[in-house]
Amino acid sequence: MDETRFAVLGTGGIGRRTLEVATHKDGLTAVAACDRNGVAIDHGGLDVGELLDATEGNIASGPEDDPDVAADGGAQAAAQSEGVKQHGDAAGITASAQGRKTETPIGDIIAESDRIDAVLMALPNLEHDFIPRVAERFAEADYEGVLIDVLKRSRVIGMLEDREETLVESGITFVCGAGATPGFLTGAAALAAQSFVEIESVEIWWGVGLKSGYEDNRGTVREDIAHLDGYDIETAREMSENEIEDLIQDHGGRLEFHDMEHADDVLLERAGVCDAEDVSVGGILDIHQDEKPTTTTVSVTGTTFDGETGTNTFQLDDATSMEANVNGPAIGYMKAAVLRNRAGDYGVYGPAEVMPGF
Repeated sequence: MDETRFAVLGTGGIGRRTLEVATHKDGLTAVAACDRNGVAIDHGGLDVGELLDATEGNIASGPEDDPDVAADGGAQAAAQSEGVKQHGDAAGITASAQGRKTETPIGDIIAESDRIDAVLMALPNLEHDFIPRVAERFAEADYEGVLIDVLKRSRVIGMLEDREETLVESGITFVCGAGATPGFLTGAAALAAQSFVEIESVEIWWGVGLKSGYEDNRGTVREDIAHLDGYDIETAREMSENEIEDLIQDHGGRLEFHDMEHADDVLLERAGVCDAEDVSVGGILDIHQDEKPTTTTVSVTGTTFDGETGTNTFQLDDATSMEANVNGPAIGYMKAAVLRNRAGDYGVYGPAEVMPGF
């Protein structure tokens, strides 16, 4: 496989670990990265070690006063956010010697995208149509390549499907929900379903301990809060960092989720595995402990061709971290999508329709 030059939009926990994991994989070169404060672009290849060292503990996250600015990752919104960490006068990616300040970081990467094979969007989707709108911007710029996201919410899939004709016309191969869940676990469910001719239920139960810490995963935690009873995406977006920390303390550092609006359901239905209503997703996020609070499992119950009812269960080892289970698959799906794109296979795909590369 030829070298894949890729960009990462967002350098929070997921974006940072994508850059790090990619250094352990063959055939991948990170050439661009951005956050709300700035952008780093080097088509010869970024110095990933320097970039990660410079931005450690320097993550921007928090409610924005201007959603229109925030949608493009604007530096103004970041400066107004309570969650911005600073090293000296620099914030976020501008702390790196490779970074430069800009008010239009996503636009800056789009302007360079003719030399980029794949773009991983590691952005908390704090507006339902944020990621679909970013994808549309790449298409409007006639980008020909791969887009990958790790989005979580079911309704966003339909928004991407509404834009599929535009993406195909541009020459974009888009793999959506390509992290752990949806993503890796969605694909595992699709494989586990092959024993059956009819699926009764798919149950995904996950456990995450934040080894890399809350400071490095603020956006992810904020988005997860939107799935708690009594909360939604709008209330989670408007919460201050102090309010989030109080909520975490009130729950003893553990947030438990049931019947989440997770894209696994529509992605499995899209792949013809089962009806979306037959899929349930829940789990426990422990923000204070490294150890997983519960074992991550996928259970698929169905009926075989000879009338037997059974349950196939896929289980992740507790030693594999959230970062390993999100970023490894995301890179694998990116590799597979690049091969599809180079073969002229464009459109929107889910993780149950594509086998990730290694």
